[in-house]
Amino acid sequence: MTLLIKNGLVIDPANNRSEILDILLIGKKIIKVAKGIGDDVGEIIDARDRIILPGLVDMHVHLREPGREDKETIQTGTLAALKGGITSVLAMPNTFPPPDSVESVSLVKSIIKKTAQANVYICGAITKGRLGRELADIAVLKKEGVLAISDDGSSIDSDALMFSVFKNAKNEDILVICHSEDKVLSNSGVVNLGLTSTRMGLRGISSESEYKRVKRDIELAEKIGARVHIAHVSCKESVAIIREAKKRGAKVTSETAPHYFALTEEDVLGYDTNKKMNPPLRGRDDVAAIKQGLSDGTIDAIASDHAPHTENEKDIEFERSEFGVIGLETELSAAITELVGNRILDWAGIVRRMSLNPAKILGIDRGTLSEGAVADIVIVDPKKEWRVIKEEFVSKSRNCAFLGKKLKGVVEYTICAGKVVYASASTDKEHYRA
Repeated sequence: MTLLIKNGLVIDPANNRSEILDILLIGKKIIKVAKGIGDDVGEIIDARDRIILPGLVDMHVHLREPGREDKETIQTGTLAALKGGITSVLAMPNTFPPPDSVESVSLVKSIIKKTAQANVYICGAITKGRLGRELADIAVLKKEGVLAISDDGSSIDSDALMFSVFKNAKNEDILVICHSEDKVLSNSGVVNLGLTSTRMGLRGISSESEYKRVKRDIELAEKIGARVHIAHVSCKESVAIIREAKKRGAKVTSETAPHYFALTEEDVLGYDTNKKMNPPLRGRDDVAAIKQGLSDGTIDAIASDHAPHTENEKDIEFERSEFGVIGLETELSAAITELVGNRILDWAGIVRRMSLNPAKILGIDRGTLSEGAVADIVIVDPKKEWRVIKEEFVSKSRNCAFLGKKLKGVVEYTICAGKVVYASASTDKEHYRA
């Protein structure tokens, strides 16, 4: 297939590009990026007044399959990703069974092969059953093709066991992704500890429960020289710890999610369970620190932490409802609205945090619009606004923290491996293409 994208503003920080150019695709690859490419080709997309980005790479996604297909499947999750301009996702290991062995990883790989609509990479479990007691065979998992390991949703309490994790990970040259939470300190809380938790009469989760474990995880990784990635950073102390560790030369990277830079703990006051996540929404000072961390590069990536749940798990009392929100279909627009709109990041900064950096961290050949690269591309109308409506989600679940909000930036086309796989209704094209 030959496809020509014309007249769009190409944002490609990997090649220091930010100019109006044409992009010629043949088959799965980008063949040429230049001005005035002749239009005697097959299909043409006129991207005038649009922005062209590398397909986004979301390195923190819960697809729920196998085990909880009532919440999400690899098929529905990747369709939701395409609508959000995301062409590559890292599937986290919170599944039943978790990917902690050859057999369980093979099961996930077979589902991906049959049903995935975008690129899906696998994050293996650190411990057997994600129970935090006995290490999985990291060498075997690496051989089976997992890109990283994590017990996401849980933190390993034993310092000795965590040190063994980093030692094995360094030997296998595999990334460790840490959900940094001391559950003794988080104390079964459900919202941020402070004035909001007091006003709501709910048990609070302290920032200390996060940042003390962030500090420990980084220091243990430093001792052995292993790579460590801190997931869903939410508080100012964690940002400061990561910043200082980077200055020391630690091999640490980190991510945050849109709800941590766009919302505060005050948004929970209405007892809306769609704003309940772990770590929780924090205070205004924390949000400011997250934005500063994104601006100065302390925080390397933006990921959705897409965590789908059924209505039965969310539409109940706040204390009993599940932690987590969906975000694949809103994360780019939330970043455009909050970060580009408020001049925290420019468009190149968005690409770095949402495509180029995650690809580099995971070691995958994505995140660029270089000639010869795989043609994973998203075309965005940067000015168009839309309201987040429950009934319009592609995801099987509806638990979004941005429901009812007006966001800026609409994905018009998503191209995966040279093929148009999603087109918005405003393009007068079908939504998905076989």
